[in-house]
Amino acid sequence: MTTTERRVDLFVIGAGSGGVRAARIAAGYGARVMVAEEYRVGGTCVIRGCVPKKLLVYAARFREAFEDAVGFGWSDTAPTFDWASLIASKDREIGRLEAAYKATLGKAGVEIVESRAVLHDAKTVRLEPSGELIRAEHILIATGATPSLGPSIPGIEHVISSNEALALDHLPARVLVQGGSYIAVEFASIFAGLGSQVSLVYRGENILRGFDDDVRQQLRMELEKRGIKVITGATVTAVEPHGKHYTAHLSCDMQVAADAVMFAIGRPPNVRGLGLETVGIKIAPNGGIAVDEYSQTSVPGIWAVGDVTNRVNLTPVAIREGHAFADTVFGGKPTKVDYRCVPTAVFSEPEVGTVGLSEAQAIAEFGDVDVYKTSFRPMKATLSGRDTTVLLKLVVDAASQRVLGCHIVGEGAGEMIQLVGIAVRMGATKADFDATMAVHPTAAEELVTMRQPTLRHRRKAAE
Repeated sequence: MTTTERRVDLFVIGAGSGGVRAARIAAGYGARVMVAEEYRVGGTCVIRGCVPKKLLVYAARFREAFEDAVGFGWSDTAPTFDWASLIASKDREIGRLEAAYKATLGKAGVEIVESRAVLHDAKTVRLEPSGELIRAEHILIATGATPSLGPSIPGIEHVISSNEALALDHLPARVLVQGGSYIAVEFASIFAGLGSQVSLVYRGENILRGFDDDVRQQLRMELEKRGIKVITGATVTAVEPHGKHYTAHLSCDMQVAADAVMFAIGRPPNVRGLGLETVGIKIAPNGGIAVDEYSQTSVPGIWAVGDVTNRVNLTPVAIREGHAFADTVFGGKPTKVDYRCVPTAVFSEPEVGTVGLSEAQAIAEFGDVDVYKTSFRPMKATLSGRDTTVLLKLVVDAASQRVLGCHIVGEGAGEMIQLVGIAVRMGATKADFDATMAVHPTAAEELVTMRQPTLRHRRKAAE
């Protein structure tokens, strides 16, 4: 029988963004901390998510940059692209970042265990496959989420997720991507930008469900301008192999030929096989670990942060939750995370940046809403000749004139929304935007120069 050999103040299961931040801050408060990671330190974001994906996004944008350069006097050359070189460069950078994460944890005094860890009881974690038991005063679950391929269909074994898409040995000539959210539209943009023929299949009426309707329509239009075939109201029902090629059969009776079929239809919380049922940890209706405002689970002393809770599944949110947990438990500073006005970006081509309420959400919550919206050809396109437009939109509470939401589609949208997010979170009014001097010539200046509402929504007077 294995006996408990070591004791720590905090044991973290999962060395992703949330777990690493929690471990480092807790150690800074003097806690003895151990982190277990069964794959690679850095988690989804660093190893197989945000960072490698953004590197591929940069690569995909050069295609348009080379084309646009001709309009600015540059020679019309024919550059070539080498997928293997890109992936090798990406892998080197990910390796460097993983080493940096390990070094940071080491300097903080955190012990890293490269092993799977599961709950043995409410105060004990078991390492696998060694069976070693670690006694912990507090246990933090930060195992994130994992790609799902959905229900089994004929040929599902030929389908890849974003994990495999980041490590393909060659660039597929034809790619079908199923899904309509962040990952799906980002990878559709990546493959198309690098030269693949891309079909994007989504079951809903339009891509980016949950985003402002104008944003959804604008991005779809821009994707289609870039040659991406967007098919909505359909799903893939079978993937038929033909050697190294495939035919994807769709529910709308269409067939799409592809050299790679990628599903990006969701990332459910990674809760299986952790021993949650052993200690009685409750699962929330959303499928994530149920937690309170301070990220404590139904079992005292066991906590959870990040995507495994399925609250707001964004890397900066996981980091904030991990920090708040450490402040609460080890810093003597009870801290709740404020989920209002979380800015976010979709690194499609073009980018999407959004913060606050959509037009529909604002109408439902406030009733009387003013909408300021503009769409225009960006200055860069006047010489490049590219057929593209920028969308900027402000959603304003008619009564208080507070800006409730900001939505941008266009180059640099992610950078813009980070700064606009500060103003929106602070409760800036339309008058505050109007009083701010414009930076000219920029696309962002339109945010402070829109004077007349495009639309006014008002509640119907009671009869």
